[in-house]
Amino acid sequence: MVSETTEQGRGGATGGKRGAVAEYFAAIGRAIATTFEGLSVTSSWFFRRPLTIQYPDKIEKPVQEQLPEGYRGILEVDLQRCTACALCQKTCPIGAVQVKAEKNAETGVREIVRFDIDMGRCMYCGLCSEACKFDALSHTTDFECVEASPDGLILHFARKPVPPAKAKDQPPRRPLGSILAEIVDPCLGRVRWRGRQIAGTCEDTSSQSSVVRSQAGQGAGGAEGSRSGAEAPAPAESREPRTEDSKPEGS
Repeated sequence: MVSETTEQGRGGATGGKRGAVAEYFAAIGRAIATTFEGLSVTSSWFFRRPLTIQYPDKIEKPVQEQLPEGYRGILEVDLQRCTACALCQKTCPIGAVQVKAEKNAETGVREIVRFDIDMGRCMYCGLCSEACKFDALSHTTDFECVEASPDGLILHFARKPVPPAKAKDQPPRRPLGSILAEIVDPCLGRVRWRGRQIAGTCEDTSSQSSVVRSQAGQGAGGAEGSRSGAEAPAPAESREPRTEDSKPEGS
């Protein structure tokens, strides 16, 4: 009895080892098979046309023009059509829109003194634009907006007091996106694709500054002219939103 039990134990151990070895090599086979399966999908793209687009330099036309009209991009408001009803402010569930209208003490006329939109808080739900009955507030197809601080994402549309529009006899709506281009810095926040041939944009800033430096060096002459020509333009002191009160003195 003892010998039979010992033989059965040895046979079970041998069978267990063989099963473990078989499972080990089976796992290796599955790993090799799945690796070649993935490589076959990847290598198939070596024989196809690339689909990667170098944005925004190598596109036939701006991406904004390819988006549908209902695209919910960065908000903008046409104050010439705004009646200061503040429905957009009441509708916004997170308080991203702030509207303030008050009476001018000198003229006695009611004016819009504040219309701010915090794009850092906006969740692009479209409720504010739907609540606007006069098509003053709407989403644009622009989606590029980069700022160094969250405060820079607050767009100030009422840069000076503006009288509210009347419900009747309103002016036509300005082209979508044209107002936003006046509010956002075109270099820090590239809101609209303008191409490389238009001066004053981020695309040609480096080439334009090099031309200015070379002209300065030729005009000054000598070592002093070369030093002044090599100086880089001074960076902006702050990236605070541009308002009417923030204009430099003498402008």
